[in-house]
Amino acid sequence: MKHVTILLPMLLVFGICQAQYKASSFDKSPMDMVYYPVNYPVLKIQNKVSEPLMARVIYSRPLKNGRSVFGELVEYGNIWRLGANEATEIELYKDAKCGSETKLKKGRYTMYAIPFADKWTVIFNKDTDSWGAFQYDVKKDVLRVDVPTQKMPEAAEAFTMQFEKDSSGINLAIMWDNVKALVPFNFQNN
Repeated sequence: MKHVTILLPMLLVFGICQAQYKASSFDKSPMDMVYYPVNYPVLKIQNKVSEPLMARVIYSRPLKNGRSVFGELVEYGNIWRLGANEATEIELYKDAKCGSETKLKKGRYTMYAIPFADKWTVIFNKDTDSWGAFQYDVKKDVLRVDVPTQKMPEAAEAFTMQFEKDSSGINLAIMWDNVKALVPFNFQNN
């Protein structure tokens, strides 16, 4: 009986605490991660890695939700965090050329963009772990590269980033709405 007298109030307090606990709502722009080589973690656990890990990007995926994105939601000529929530981050595991001949040292960078109708200025900044572009500091830019944009035949509902291999290296494809920008990287002979 003594144990029941002690246990019953404890269970009551536990039940009240559980009833008051409310799970936080789900993020409408979930975080995602892409690698080059594509699917690197899966390839690694399957012992199928054929080339070393070169890059990883962590970003959040906002949705179009019927909105007009470029030129309105994402204003032309203004700094943009490349996604939602935390600013997008890229980690290079090897030095790379980004663009024509500009070397980007291995390390972790925040990526921003200044979008225009026909091109984006993609920015690599050394200030990491930031939310949005609210405290963006141009003095911490490491590299800026202009990349052309292209229209996609079908709109991407979710903001998407992925690596694509081509004959001259790899591109980080950035897609949302009906716009696609390719950020070129070359990890060879850098």
